[in-house]
Amino acid sequence: MSSASNASVPSRFAGLRDRFHRRDVAVFQNLAQRNWPAAGPVLPRLSRSANHGLLWFGAAAGMAAFGGSARARRAALRGVASLAVASATINTVAKGAVRRQRPILDAVPVIRQLKRQPVTTSFPSGHAASAAAFATGVALESKGWGAVVAPVALSVAASRVYTGVHYPSDVLAGAALGVGAAFALRGVIPTRNQLPAPGRPPADAPALPDGDGLVVVVNQESGTATGTASLVRDALPRAEIVECSPGLLSAELEKAAGRCRALGVCGGDGTVNRAAAVAAVHGLPLAVFPGGTLNHFAYDLGIETVADVRSALVAGSAVRTDLGRFRPGPDGPDGAHGYFLNAFSLGVYPELVRMRERWSPRIGGWPAGVLAALHVLRGERPLEAELQGRCRPLWLLFVGNGLFQRVGPAPGRRHNLADGLLDVRVVHGGRTPGLRLLAAAVAGPLTRSPMHAAVRRQGVRISGLKPGTPYAYDGEVAHSGSELLIDKLPEALTVYCPRPV
Repeated sequence: MSSASNASVPSRFAGLRDRFHRRDVAVFQNLAQRNWPAAGPVLPRLSRSANHGLLWFGAAAGMAAFGGSARARRAALRGVASLAVASATINTVAKGAVRRQRPILDAVPVIRQLKRQPVTTSFPSGHAASAAAFATGVALESKGWGAVVAPVALSVAASRVYTGVHYPSDVLAGAALGVGAAFALRGVIPTRNQLPAPGRPPADAPALPDGDGLVVVVNQESGTATGTASLVRDALPRAEIVECSPGLLSAELEKAAGRCRALGVCGGDGTVNRAAAVAAVHGLPLAVFPGGTLNHFAYDLGIETVADVRSALVAGSAVRTDLGRFRPGPDGPDGAHGYFLNAFSLGVYPELVRMRERWSPRIGGWPAGVLAALHVLRGERPLEAELQGRCRPLWLLFVGNGLFQRVGPAPGRRHNLADGLLDVRVVHGGRTPGLRLLAAAVAGPLTRSPMHAAVRRQGVRISGLKPGTPYAYDGEVAHSGSELLIDKLPEALTVYCPRPV
């Protein structure tokens, strides 16, 4: 190729860039000269409220606090994480790569202009990127919340042209980067509906379309159970609803088991634990309505709302799950076995649970959990116990009912609630318990290190315990004797569960 041809390439590129810029300026001026009567009171304020992502952080906090479901909390978290990825990309790479000047404001009415003009380069729009990233991240977890957030995000993006701080192409490019950031994050940390369907051995259970033959026992003091119970009444008008205090829960569950075709329960994991034990003994299918703070068991089955349970009852769709067991149970050596649906633990976690339950009525479940963890890790000492015949100091012994998989960087849901195995994780004694617990969480299942170990077993024997040592199971706390034997009952429980989509 000749030197003349080589020289013509940059000139053609420069000409194309100039034509694109002139077209962009023309569109900007056309929009600036138009009258937008409905936008005047709204868009400048909305643009300012989105500075530094404050609008989106507030929206995420509102969704998490008042959304009323795990899906809303996941959507809020993914929206914020997507925003963070987009902001980092814009501020570290994109802004410096194309140093475009801001539009001249002569054509923009003064009443539209922002009081404080941005000083960074114009391309691409950081506000548009943040808005698009947040809205896309939310929509990837929850289409309903995405539909709520999308008009606000679109308005924020439009406000940047309306107030004269960006050309239209700046906004379009920023929005594209924001959407890309949300999808890139999804490639690293999959959304809930991207995960493989859990292993679910199907089970026979009666179809109860209107709840006829279903008795639902509600723990009045469990999370959102009372509000959820009213939704159950509307969704299943022929179901019998029994609301009771925690002290009467076991008695009411036993009574209900004698007169129902299926046993329902509304509450948190501790409440569901008691209902599962009764259902397993009486051979009844269990309908779980999540009404607690965490609801691990229900969420791992894909049950997040009353509508999920109703769809399973209408179709008679149920699965079998394992039931963890420990001996002796919470009533002492002469009592029955204890059971767990999610996890059994010794060490720092029981004390964390006790303190969380004490503080949560005053400050809420999640803040109480954080404060309890900080307090416990500062003041606790390792537990001395003999595990599988070997004596050692332990910060934590965690025994999960089924193998906990990872969702992103930390252990998350279980893909199979009927695998016949226990997920055993040990955090060894030593200094820096917080660092050791964090390392165990990040490393995940089936790992070994000087700090922790994780293996799969069918049973675990713990001896050499100091009598009265606290332990936790499904959020409840009890006290041990000198020895504990933990195993599980394979496929012992039948639970209504919506069919995978």
